[in-house]
Amino acid sequence: MEEDEDLSPEFLQKKLYFFLDHLKSMHSALPEIYQMRISYELLTVLANSLMNDTLFKIVKSLMEIQHVTEKHLKQLREQVENENQLEIEQWKEKISDTEELEHIITLLKIKHEKKLKETDIKLIQHLDQKVRDQQSTLEKAGVPGFFVTENAKDIKIQMHLLDFILRLSQLKYNPNK
Repeated sequence: MEEDEDLSPEFLQKKLYFFLDHLKSMHSALPEIYQMRISYELLTVLANSLMNDTLFKIVKSLMEIQHVTEKHLKQLREQVENENQLEIEQWKEKISDTEELEHIITLLKIKHEKKLKETDIKLIQHLDQKVRDQQSTLEKAGVPGFFVTENAKDIKIQMHLLDFILRLSQLKYNPNK
């Protein structure tokens, strides 16, 4: 019987208003520049799309994948830093002449900075691709406000929408309230 209640028009309408009220509250807490870019129409469509828990699950999965990716990329960067430090230590063991060692270390630092910068560029490109993949997934899932873009303002809006969805996912709708 409880499952039938969850599908009743009255229950669904109350749940929709619950989501919409919370979305409006979160929206009003944003800086005005973002409030202007996120319309109440978008919030209403978003609230409707959240009636099915599938979107919450998709967003949670994407967040978990992102955390694993970020951890992996951090480890890759740390590996490069460790390799650089190890190379310096190896040269310190080989060269006893202080002046020659200082010269070699100066050259190594230049080399290491270049290598680290190249690594950082690759990591950022990987993260940018991950953002595009997430945007595409959310767009295909029908999440309002999501489309593949590199526009920083659009991405910031999408980040706010994701934050709204994550915060709503932590709320439990109780129709008896």
